[in-house]
Amino acid sequence: MFATLDAVDLARWQFGLTTAYHFIFVPLTIGLSFLVAIMQTIWVRTGKAKWLQLTRLFGKIFLINFAMGVVTGIVQEFQFGMNWSNYSRFNGDIFGAPLAMEGLIAFFLEATFIGVWIFGWDKLPKKVHLVSIWATAIATWISAYFILAANAFMQNPQGFVINEERGRAELESFIAVLTNPVALLQFPHTIFSSIMFAGTAIIATAAWHLKRNQHHAQMLSALRFGIWANLLAFVGVGVTGHELGIVMTATQPMKMAAAEAMYESASGADASFSLFSLGTPDGSAEIFSVRIPYLLSFLANGNFDGSVEGIRDLQADYQALYCGADSALTCPSDGNFAPVIWITYWAFRWMIGLGVIAALVSIVGLWLTRGGRTAPKWAYTVAIWAAATPMLASIIGWVFTEMGRQPWLVFGVMTTEQGVSPGVPAWAVLISLIVFTLVYGALAVVEFKLITKAAKAGPEEITEDDAAAAHDDTTDNTRYATVY
Repeated sequence: MFATLDAVDLARWQFGLTTAYHFIFVPLTIGLSFLVAIMQTIWVRTGKAKWLQLTRLFGKIFLINFAMGVVTGIVQEFQFGMNWSNYSRFNGDIFGAPLAMEGLIAFFLEATFIGVWIFGWDKLPKKVHLVSIWATAIATWISAYFILAANAFMQNPQGFVINEERGRAELESFIAVLTNPVALLQFPHTIFSSIMFAGTAIIATAAWHLKRNQHHAQMLSALRFGIWANLLAFVGVGVTGHELGIVMTATQPMKMAAAEAMYESASGADASFSLFSLGTPDGSAEIFSVRIPYLLSFLANGNFDGSVEGIRDLQADYQALYCGADSALTCPSDGNFAPVIWITYWAFRWMIGLGVIAALVSIVGLWLTRGGRTAPKWAYTVAIWAAATPMLASIIGWVFTEMGRQPWLVFGVMTTEQGVSPGVPAWAVLISLIVFTLVYGALAVVEFKLITKAAKAGPEEITEDDAAAAHDDTTDNTRYATVY
């Protein structure tokens, strides 16, 4: 039975599933830490009870999500030693450096200041306490940057040399690793997409209560706040995504060609973008498509008359470049340098389409609630269901990023099949895959129930007098400890 299993494919499935599951929590943590900090800032500046209530409500959701993100994230590091030991041995000197910095600097800052924020409500002056949530948000962003720098090395390796004697890659410039152009654009793109997700979570929570005519003043403010966060972040996602596409074309041209399923090189009007396409079963020929002329050229080059290399030309170039005499790590066993075309093609479109849907829902919501109006109940229902769209867009975006890199584990340096652990049998990987899937599935149920319970409970009862007393640093706030 196990003889037909492929350890490489199973290891890829395991890492892909655990990473996708972990990334459900990451963007919500990144986005909510920032938006909760803004809510608390508004309360500190205005003293209005509703903003204290919203800070407390969404702060609780943030804490639940943060805890679950830590639990699921720990597994990621272990997988490098479990299933990808060849990769860890060969590239660990470079890849491990930003991950070590993330643990030693960013995570400790997060853990410290989040504790101060949790337990400091009735013990610290309001402005000092406010600093703790901003420090948590900043540490979360720093953590994200180090992790994205590690991933950017896999997309566009730089800052290293190959030690032929020891048979491994060694770090030459940590600055080069941190200033990788892919990381410099992946970071704001990820931050903006995370704010979109957090914004829609706030929108959905507010819509659930408004649909039931509960906490109208607080939830209308939360709804409008989430809508503006979502729309402004969407603009940031679009701008940074376009710039990231240009860098991607320069560093990984095969990924851009696969994103359009473009087998022949093209330029100008011929470098068109297909909104929808049907092809032959092997994907090598087009039967029908709906296309926008020049758009692919713009996405890939930033202008309308640039050229985009096709899959066949790139395949020939890569064959000559990476399948020479000394190609043990850089030539796939089947000699194919193209990723799975249909996955890359549709992931690129779903990533964009789901983000656009989230923005459109926010635009409609902004119009329906203008001037403090109450939106129809159907609009609130749509807003609740639309909460998942930025999350799905982010997960699919990572599917595109990682699947589009295949067959490379580190582009131009090591193929995926060369990075797997040689001594781990397929049956062992299968068992751990099943166990992780079951455990993560159970955690998903727990996470969903905890967050929905907190969201449905709504804001705590805090009067304007209590909020004003908490807002006044000269007041003995210990008697309000039960409020917090």
